[in-house]
Amino acid sequence: MMGMNPRQMKKLMRQMGIKMDELEGVEEVVIRMANKEIVLRDPVVTIISAQGEKSYQIVPGSEEVRPLIKVSEEDVRLVMEQAGVDEETARRALIEAKGDLAEAILKLTEE
Repeated sequence: MMGMNPRQMKKLMRQMGIKMDELEGVEEVVIRMANKEIVLRDPVVTIISAQGEKSYQIVPGSEEVRPLIKVSEEDVRLVMEQAGVDEETARRALIEAKGDLAEAILKLTEE
């Protein structure tokens, strides 16, 4: 199929029952795993439909890998009590401190 022009390629794909559409307006795609997430920004996303099945092809503009930090409700409550802050502030501090209770409390009480 090398040397085939795009028009011929689309015609051949249509004959085989394969349809390709680009998904417009996609800002980011997030792949979330147990311990991290991969954020693909400004991707080109193509949906390929064949024989009733859909596949997604994603070509990112840029990529960022972020660790996922899970904080327990118990830890959030402890930081709230010790630092005298609301739940959202306590949760954010724990995430910034990568789950380290002491660091989160110290950071909130120093301010």
